[in-house]
Amino acid sequence: MPIRYLTLTILTALALSGCNTTNNGAEPELIKAAVHADSATMTELAPAPARQPEPESVALKPLELESAPVPQTGLMDRLRAGFGLEIPDHPRIDSQIRWFASNNDYLDRVQERAAPYLYFILDEAEQRGIPSELALLPIVESGFRPFAYSPGRAAGLWQFIPSTGKHFGLEQNWWYDGRRDVVAATRAAFDYLSQLASQFDGDWQLALAGYNAGAGTVQRAIKRNQRKGKPTDFWSLELPDETMRYVPKLLAVAKVMGDPQQYGITLADIPNQPYFDSIDIGSQLDLALAADMAGISIEDLYRLNPGFNRWATAPDGPHRLSIPVEQAERFSEALDALDPQKRLRWSRYKIRPGDNLGGIARKHKTTVALLQQVNKLKGNNIRAGKHLLIPVSVKSLDQYTHTADARLAKTKNRQRKGKRLTHKVVAGDTLWDIAQRYKVSHRALARWNGMSPRDTLRLGQQLVIWQQGGKSQDKLAHATPLLSPPVDTRSSLRYRVRKGDSLALIAQRFNVTISDLRKWNTLEGRYLQPGQRLQLFVDVAEQTL
Repeated sequence: MPIRYLTLTILTALALSGCNTTNNGAEPELIKAAVHADSATMTELAPAPARQPEPESVALKPLELESAPVPQTGLMDRLRAGFGLEIPDHPRIDSQIRWFASNNDYLDRVQERAAPYLYFILDEAEQRGIPSELALLPIVESGFRPFAYSPGRAAGLWQFIPSTGKHFGLEQNWWYDGRRDVVAATRAAFDYLSQLASQFDGDWQLALAGYNAGAGTVQRAIKRNQRKGKPTDFWSLELPDETMRYVPKLLAVAKVMGDPQQYGITLADIPNQPYFDSIDIGSQLDLALAADMAGISIEDLYRLNPGFNRWATAPDGPHRLSIPVEQAERFSEALDALDPQKRLRWSRYKIRPGDNLGGIARKHKTTVALLQQVNKLKGNNIRAGKHLLIPVSVKSLDQYTHTADARLAKTKNRQRKGKRLTHKVVAGDTLWDIAQRYKVSHRALARWNGMSPRDTLRLGQQLVIWQQGGKSQDKLAHATPLLSPPVDTRSSLRYRVRKGDSLALIAQRFNVTISDLRKWNTLEGRYLQPGQRLQLFVDVAEQTL
């Protein structure tokens, strides 16, 4: 046991010998992933996945002292010892508790999913002096699913939306999404919660409400009550319905886990020891190679490092991998012995007439920025007949089971009710228009395709549609199976023509062809006018634009 926990363990053992700990708990079988937007809260009902086997763990070694050994306590005991929220008797909390009391199997699944992460999360809470009930917040947010994604575009254990994630330093690009990085997102979540608690004078219930609905929403509710001479505690405010359920859920979760016997709940304990070590890898590394060096499956590596979207870590970092503690030494030794030139596999590509960097990057599932960096290119100009060095995966891409593409393919290939159709996105399409054409809900259409209703469609993107009876009115629809995700990563944007612009310059800047510009904008003449607006479909992988 680490020295910093010795005192805490002794105090906990003494305290628990004479009293029972009572506190919080709640969350329905269908997890609602809350979206942290300032103006409104959106939720997603996600079905609980099939039960996963419990990760293997190393038994704790007894702590040797000169006197009698101190009894070991599990992580759940340590968690309860740090409970600090005041939990009132309230019907909203009671209704959540009743659900948990009759759904012990759900808590079993949550614990299994939480086991690799909870020690680290609790450690972070303790170091900041945060009530340990907040370490349970991912139960309410995501059900401890690291790849959870909501209709409001919230992602990861802590369900950050893109803007809030960026505000708290969570990088989001083609290679990596910090909102799903357990280490980075946990620290960002506690930064956010601490900031909210300070804003609301140390009231953690209001801080939790702000995390769900946005601080501005809570502040406006407080001001309304102040004008009416009403109390301004959480229970007295008029907040969005989801927020009114959100805080009671966490308090109910904590209450049930604080004293499971009182509610007829049986909980497995989790060893009070770290599950993973964070190891500095220095530079980009193929994830299949990393899994082999650690002696673990690629699935286990992705579950501990869910922030990585592709087959390798991000070129620009973070250069950090979470590795199970039992395999950390083996991995570090193998990494030290690895030839730096073998961290990635390289392919030599001969540039063909008509090639551009965007197309080459799409074809090889990489980014323009990385091609420029590796090949020391200052711009987007390339010459037919020359060669490019391109990083490629060590193994076939279908073996990288939790990349963004693999997860999307799994979602789109899931069997559902009705007749399966596919629709290829063309210029002018919107999710709403497509849903109306096929007589389906636009929210369902987004869910079938692993999207948020607010996500941008890409030209050439193939959408799966499940139609209940009737025939499609669209000639583009056909009932062919979609066995792999679309490779196209283009996104729509509007460009305002500047003085001195030409079709050639704009095409070069955005790695598209002049013929595409003409087709997308029905251009007939040779000249453009300053201020004229053009529709473009550009590659989101191009990091230099």
